[in-house]
Order: sequence, then C-alpha cells, then structure tokens
Amino acid sequence: MTPAHVAYGIWAAYGMRVPAATVASWESGESAPTESELTALAGALWCAPGDLIGTPGTLREYRLAAGLAPDGLASAIGMDQAAYERLEAGGRWRGNDRQAAALAEALGLPLPALLRFTGRDPALTELLISAVTGRWQGYVRPVGKLVPLPRQRIQDVLRELHAEYQAAMTTTLNWGGGDGAEESGEAGRAFLDRILAEFWARTGQ
Repeated sequence: MTPAHVAYGIWAAYGMRVPAATVASWESGESAPTESELTALAGALWCAPGDLIGTPGTLREYRLAAGLAPDGLASAIGMDQAAYERLEAGGRWRGNDRQAAALAEALGLPLPALLRFTGRDPALTELLISAVTGRWQGYVRPVGKLVPLPRQRIQDVLRELHAEYQAAMTTTLNWGGGDGAEESGEAGRAFLDRILAEFWARTGQ
C-alpha cells in the first residue's frame, strides 16, 4: 500500500480526510498521528493501534497500546477523568497506592514505568544514592516500600551496587596520580548518574 492508498482507506472507512503526504510523514517519523488518526490508521491497515506504536514510552502510548479510551481507563482505576488526562499530559500523580496498582494492571505497566508515571523515581534515586555512598543495609526496607520486589533480591542488588561504587572510587584514587581525587569524584558522579538504570537492570526490570 502506498501512502495514497492508506489515506484513501482512512477516508473510506472513517470519513477522515488525511493527505497522503501526512501518512508519509507518519511513516518516516517526521510527525505523529493524533489519537483519532491512529485509530483510523490502524483500521485502514487491519491491525490494532498498539501494533503501530512499538514499545510504549509515554503513558498515552501505553493506554493506546491497551486499546483504552481516557474515560474508560480513568473509570477502571477509580480516578476522575480530568485528573487522569492531566497526568497523561505530564501532570503530577495524585492517586493512591490502590489506584497505582490498578493503573499497572490495566496497562500492563512494567515496574520502572509505574514508578516513573507515579512520580516515585526521584525518591528511589535518592535512596539508591544514599545506599551506595553509605551503609546499604539500612536502605533495604525503604527501597522495598517503593519497589515491590523480594527483599532478598533488593538486598543483593544494593550490596552489588555499593561494592562497585566503592571499588570504583578506591581504584581511581589509587591509580589517578596527582589528579586522583578529582578523577575519583568524576567516576563517582558518573556512577550515581546511572544508578537508577543500573538498579532496574540488575533487578531484571
């Protein structure tokens, strides 16, 4: 099918006028369809909207991949539709733990995405930084409150991250010559900058 064929299919099935050039720009990634355009495009291509998204990155993309409308999802998680739409537009999460669990279930959210969408990434990052720069044992329980993973798994990962951070700092100091302290600081900052990604990778998330 050419972009013109797709544009005709959208018009024939949905009565929506979309220029072939617009279809071509969607295909090349230069622009993105609106929600109604995505639904019509999926219909013209005989597939589900989620099939056109690939790996979802935003809350809206997860919702579209699940084939849910904003009002339906808001109702499913027990949230006012306007409040949900503000969240999808980048607003702050103001729901409770029950609503967060319902959101994860309705959209099939992986744990990292759930924490990101509910605004708990900064708190987790702060705990992880404190764990690797101090005594990690004291942060197993606080991390576990944010991340519903087995305690032993959290404990193993925090121990690993702590050991690697301390080893990187020590090695840089020992081999850095006169600039050892400065290089050690840079190595430490680089490690801490990626601490959240490292945590998720090591927990298999």
